[in-house]
Amino acid sequence: MPLPVLLISILLFFVLFFGIGFLLNMLLRMTWIMAFIYPLVAILIVDKVKVIDYFTSPSASFSSLGTSISHLAAADLIILSSGLAGAIAAGFTMRVLRKKGYRMF
Repeated sequence: MPLPVLLISILLFFVLFFGIGFLLNMLLRMTWIMAFIYPLVAILIVDKVKVIDYFTSPSASFSSLGTSISHLAAADLIILSSGLAGAIAAGFTMRVLRKKGYRMF
């Protein structure tokens, strides 16, 4: 993956999940909701198995997930990690805003 594409992808995932986390925090008033949801989103991005297959045939689905995660390139792991960092940053931002007295958050 070329370096400019990697840098833009890192920034895009960080901003995207920061924004989604910020909006979910405002709507649901649950500070860390996106940090808990993000691993499920990352699994949906990485794995090609349908969600219902995790319940109907869990052993094959989870072994497929493990294989998919182990075959990720370093650039993909960095991009997915930046999304998690954005979700966590949204939680910290909400905590700071609430401490400073912003009631709408």
